[in-house]
Amino acid sequence: MRISNILALSVKELRSLARDPVMIALIVYAFSVAIYTGATAIPDTLNKAPIAIVDEDRSALSTRIVGAFYPPYFTPPIITTLAKMDSLMNSGVITFALDIPPDFQRDVLAGDRPTIQLNVDATRISQAYSGAGYVETIVATEVAAFLQRYRAVATLPIELALRTRFNPTLNRTWFGAVVEIINQITMLSMVLTGAALIREREHGTIEHLLVMPVTPFEIMVSKVVAMGLVVLVASAVSLVVIVQIILSMPIQGSVALFLAGAAFNLFATTSLGIFLATTARSMPQFALLFILVALALEMLSGGMTPRESMPWLVRDIMLVAPTTHFIVLAQNILFRGSGFSVVWPQFLALGVIGAALFGIALARFRKTISEMQ
Repeated sequence: MRISNILALSVKELRSLARDPVMIALIVYAFSVAIYTGATAIPDTLNKAPIAIVDEDRSALSTRIVGAFYPPYFTPPIITTLAKMDSLMNSGVITFALDIPPDFQRDVLAGDRPTIQLNVDATRISQAYSGAGYVETIVATEVAAFLQRYRAVATLPIELALRTRFNPTLNRTWFGAVVEIINQITMLSMVLTGAALIREREHGTIEHLLVMPVTPFEIMVSKVVAMGLVVLVASAVSLVVIVQIILSMPIQGSVALFLAGAAFNLFATTSLGIFLATTARSMPQFALLFILVALALEMLSGGMTPRESMPWLVRDIMLVAPTTHFIVLAQNILFRGSGFSVVWPQFLALGVIGAALFGIALARFRKTISEMQ
């Protein structure tokens, strides 16, 4: 191996990337707009759900219930009629429709149990699942406060001292931002390396490299170094500008230590991207393989769903995925302020997985080159 060859080939890769405006736009979008939207639009939480209310009672209690729905969980309620309620839901304007029947306040004061109808658009499953519980709690709370003439405070037999660690304000955007950065690091590294190799093969430049005094190892290392460096720099800028400045998320640990862990993860994911590119015969085939692999890495690595809630077989299989260990490493460093003494097992796992993926990809790359000769 000659370092000069690797440096020259790495510069060639960077120049090729600089002449590809589509890839440049993808990198900028992935580490700016995608990070911000992924952090602020978390799908599993109720946020500004549209609701309409049919107030057939027009009483003090019904007015109180109407006024209890406000942002950020719900949008300001649309006051409508029974005739228009179904059309609003059928057209997708609202997710919830609450019908307060006539004489509702009178029946409540008389001790009866009047029924309030709640229609839910179940096609919006993320809002429908949690929103129905919010509506029930809000209505029950307002009715109880109306009957008691004040909002009762439950007195517990014990005193619970609640201390929220690592995210005192329970800001959901902090978690979403870190998870989105991890996803973009993983996906972009695979896309860039895989696309670079397939582009050379389709343009015929890979044959030019084969007649030069360079080895397959040097060619592959140059792609890993160049594309990994691009993603690492982009993630560092995104972490500072988007996460720390725009989203106002405080970083508890060392950014340098996180970037070192990201470099270990990039070693594995870029190697995986090259392996997928050598398996695929064209860019469309690579895209299909990438979708299958990226979805599994994104959904089963513990970023979106805790690994403890997954079946044991999935947990064990995903231990060979680099993102499983990178997510633990990133959360420990960025949220908990952990040092290397805590996250060294994740560094070790990423190094072992990266070396294994690099060896497999290199063997596949050499086989592909031998078939071309």
